[in-house]
Amino acid sequence: MKTVKFSEIVKKYTMVIALVLVVILFSITTQGKILYAQNINNLISQNGYVFVLAAGMLLCILTGGNIDLACGSVVCFTGGIGAVLMSNGVNCWIAVIVMLLVGALIGAWQGFWIAYIKVPPFITTLAGMYAFRGLSNVVLQGLAVGVSDTTFLNVFGGGADCYIPDFLGGGSINMLCVVAGIVIAALIAVVTFVSRGRARRNGYTVNPLPGVIIKTVIICAVIVWLFYKLAQYKGIPTVLIWIALVLLVYNYITQNTTMGRYLYAVGSNEKATTLSGIDSRKPYFFAYVNMGLMSGLAGILTTARAQGAQPTFGQGYEMDAIAACFIGGASAYGGEGSIFGVIIGAVLMGIINQGMSIMGIEANYQKVVKGLVLLISIIFDVLSNKKKN
Repeated sequence: MKTVKFSEIVKKYTMVIALVLVVILFSITTQGKILYAQNINNLISQNGYVFVLAAGMLLCILTGGNIDLACGSVVCFTGGIGAVLMSNGVNCWIAVIVMLLVGALIGAWQGFWIAYIKVPPFITTLAGMYAFRGLSNVVLQGLAVGVSDTTFLNVFGGGADCYIPDFLGGGSINMLCVVAGIVIAALIAVVTFVSRGRARRNGYTVNPLPGVIIKTVIICAVIVWLFYKLAQYKGIPTVLIWIALVLLVYNYITQNTTMGRYLYAVGSNEKATTLSGIDSRKPYFFAYVNMGLMSGLAGILTTARAQGAQPTFGQGYEMDAIAACFIGGASAYGGEGSIFGVIIGAVLMGIINQGMSIMGIEANYQKVVKGLVLLISIIFDVLSNKKKN
């Protein structure tokens, strides 16, 4: 029984174990540079769009392994619209709302063809990838457009002051960041045990207490360590606030809402879901509207970080988001996946990129390594599904 339980644990947390091993490997090969406070900050800032897009992409994948190939082009298109508006004196908040609305409308456009006309998602979003890349060039007129609005840059992570101010005045250590890490860890611990207690009282099966304690302690320790490292640089980057907000919202959607259950149900067995009285078109439409909305937000974050927009932005972003989901345990067949897995996948991809960059490895070889990691993840998923069948 112990062997079975151990194998189940290894299978369940394969990518977490892989992430730990990769961190250890790059800590050794970079003489610990990858764990420098500034490098951890850069890891978050540089991969903000991956977390955001992967959260939206997960909903598409849940519906049956479907993907959105257009999101990178939509990032460029929405970012270009926002940059042009702000460069012409439009208030940054109006520009942000327009960017989000355009993203959501594009998602609704693609979702309509996919959900109600039954055009395959691959074809619909491939068409969108070409169309919105072309429209991005039209909007930007083939030129780079700068953004200098300090409010926009600071709020969305592109300015020199895009960090939460240290109201506690910690000097060389950002005390607000340290306190925030401790408070967040404490809240996670309280919510975990309160939820377990409520589930047990209601007669639901709960995980063994020792396992829950160990898992909670590890998660809390990682959070406190992360915020302590960030406190050694400049504190909490504003982009981290947006990432956390998106991940919390989408974790709630997938785990605690009726639509979230429909997404898993459609991906697991669409025919059975339809026969049970659920309109299977709605989860598809919902998933792609959300993907468009997240593309708009990623366009905002990308434009802020680069302090402008240009026609080449967003190239390959869709692949990063897809890879983060699949590496994080989302099934290529649909019906399986979680926001926790998305976090693991995105962090793993970011660490591989940054670790190899610090080591001076060519960008081309970095792509080879990422491709192999993705292939191994998919092979693992395929073999797992064969065993189930």
